[in-house]
Amino acid sequence: MLARYNAWADKVLFEAIVGLPADEAQNGPPPWFKPMLQQLNHIYLVDLIWQAHLEQRGHGFTRRDIVLHPDLDNLWEAQQAANDWFVTWADSQSEPRLDEEIHFTLTEGNKGVMSRGEILLHVVNHHTYHRGRISGLFSQVPCPPPAMDLPVFRREMPVDMPAL
Repeated sequence: MLARYNAWADKVLFEAIVGLPADEAQNGPPPWFKPMLQQLNHIYLVDLIWQAHLEQRGHGFTRRDIVLHPDLDNLWEAQQAANDWFVTWADSQSEPRLDEEIHFTLTEGNKGVMSRGEILLHVVNHHTYHRGRISGLFSQVPCPPPAMDLPVFRREMPVDMPAL
């Protein structure tokens, strides 16, 4: 459910960003767009890092502030693929498997250990934190931020739905 919620909330946010008014082409992107794009790229990059940890392989990243996709459409395609991976991965886990500990190295070189379930919870919390920061940027537009709370998801998407 958490992986599905996460994917749904990302979809709601990306759709809201696409619907925001844009400045005229000669003026370049509006001032709120760059920090939104940076936050979204950070979310995606961190997803790739945790996916690698769950697959117990290296990820090759030494920083978490790299803009992998400067184009919002390309970033959304990549983020959907990452979200799909997490949903499929979560669906394939058993309770004992979610309790298994994973040893990993963070981008700064620090060693860590978490259970697979804790990693999934961290990934979802990480998205939620940055979606909240992006929602705060909607006030610069000004536009109301989208509703991406878990109760809204539960109302709109039955938990037993197999896919988004």
